[in-house]
Amino acid sequence: MPHVNIKHFPAPLTDEQRATLVVAVTEAVREAFGCDEGVISIALEPVESEVWHEQVYVPEIVNRADLLQKSPNY
Repeated sequence: MPHVNIKHFPAPLTDEQRATLVVAVTEAVREAFGCDEGVISIALEPVESEVWHEQVYVPEIVNRADLLQKSPNY
């Protein structure tokens, strides 16, 4: 606990970019929840743009709007 799953369009992230993202998210989660970084897990999940609407937007954004802390601006 806690687990963060970042779904995104496929992107050519370098190892350095990926590491920088993971460090930043880990620190934010650690501070917010007051937990040790060793209990945090983070997944980066690429999702093709062609299936984004049915695999991510509808089930996780539209249907779970009550859980969103930040909504997309479109």
